[in-house]
Amino acid sequence: MKRIICILMSAVILLAALSGCSGQTVDSAPEPQILLGEGTVLSQPEKPESSQGSGEVPSASDPIVLSSQAEASSSAAASSSAPIPSGGSSSSQSSSSSQSSSMAPSSSVPSGSSQVSSGSSGSSSSQPGGSSGGYDGDEYRAVWFSYLDLSGMLKGKSQAAFRQNIKVAFQNVSDLGCNVAIVQVRPFADALYESEYFPWSYLCTGTEGKNPGYDPLQVMIEEAHDLGLEIEAWVNPYRIRTSGNNNALCSSNIASQWEDEEEDYVIRYGGGIYYNPARPAVRELIVNGVRELVENYNLDGIHFDDYFYPSPNDSFDSVAYREYKSGGGSLSLGDWRRENVNILIRDVYSAIKATDSSVRFGVSPQGNPSNNYNSQYIDVDKWLSNQGYVDYICPQIYFGFNNATHPFAETVELWNQKIKVSGISLYIGLAPYKIGLTDTWAGNGKNEWINDSAILARQVQSARDYKKYGGFALFRYASLFNPDSSVKSQVEKEKNALADVL
Repeated sequence: MKRIICILMSAVILLAALSGCSGQTVDSAPEPQILLGEGTVLSQPEKPESSQGSGEVPSASDPIVLSSQAEASSSAAASSSAPIPSGGSSSSQSSSSSQSSSMAPSSSVPSGSSQVSSGSSGSSSSQPGGSSGGYDGDEYRAVWFSYLDLSGMLKGKSQAAFRQNIKVAFQNVSDLGCNVAIVQVRPFADALYESEYFPWSYLCTGTEGKNPGYDPLQVMIEEAHDLGLEIEAWVNPYRIRTSGNNNALCSSNIASQWEDEEEDYVIRYGGGIYYNPARPAVRELIVNGVRELVENYNLDGIHFDDYFYPSPNDSFDSVAYREYKSGGGSLSLGDWRRENVNILIRDVYSAIKATDSSVRFGVSPQGNPSNNYNSQYIDVDKWLSNQGYVDYICPQIYFGFNNATHPFAETVELWNQKIKVSGISLYIGLAPYKIGLTDTWAGNGKNEWINDSAILARQVQSARDYKKYGGFALFRYASLFNPDSSVKSQVEKEKNALADVL
């Protein structure tokens, strides 16, 4: 009798295990997410492709440590504030006029197929992708220009030389069939434009705080709009320096001033330097910087990437959290951190809309929701279930169709289902930087980007079947237009296939 009971119990356990392996994939072995500004990872270290860069070597970030956090509370975080001194250059600011249900794919696309069908080829509109979602021929088609892409075009160049470089780059984007350039204008608590709050980036001249003698952002806006492209300003809100970045902070940089005052508004952690998301003074600085961009430049959008909290380690902001708890706060550390970010996102959205309601605001988080919630401390579900946070979400779904943990189609469906309110579009972040290379963390799909073809084109076609879909973004410019010679021919084939469906 005991033997029969043991056999029955073993069968039940086996059936439960099999059931748990079907359907949705788990997050216990997360895909390493490429961070937009650098081509580095937050989880398992994946070596960046140096051939994709523009003369600067990115540095690795702290590994992700997944933890089980409860669902975030909507209670407000509390902390102390401080006045914000001006951190920009002394010259005058430049200015110019500013201007519900989910749907699964109707059919799956074979992962090994190279056949793609033509899509609509309409011209760029004032709002690519639309806010209603769903592909109707009007599509947001963006290319990310990271500081790595811009550095080689910009550093030490005259205005005429930079203008020519960016004109050629934007023409390449337009010729591919894309209609939006996302340009990184504040990569390290600095500015590629004239700012009251942030110093000139060292990417302009090699020295932080040194005026290049012209406004690179204004040049980019003029050249983009001349070609019929829209342009979004990409901002890293909290990052000041990453590990290995030894460029000195200039004296006018507010981060340097706050460090001198020995406040915890600026924190050195893991070899990097970051603003403390808990401090209202930090949030005010970031909001003011965004408002300044919308007021002074004819931008079509403001774009945040996936740099929020740099680590799950509780030592990062322990002083501020103790202050919060001693003041009667009841949120767990994770919920408190997420609410700190929620406040920033709400305030940025409100500042943009109060200044120019036509300017869109979006965030590009990691494609793995577990990493976002537990390690970056961003409550994307809250943003997508309520008005007043974002106009679009652009998850970095840098996975192939055959990715063992996060297969592309299932991951897009998951993000499509997250959008619960009208007026928010889903844009898909795609990974041309993987073309022709081993996808180390993709399990059985690790050779997909080597063996299969027309992956980007098929991903766009697959994503178009979803109700909330409004477009895509390609990471990044150099991966498409200045790839390593070892993958160049395959990149050209992928670009041609993609162009055929745009």
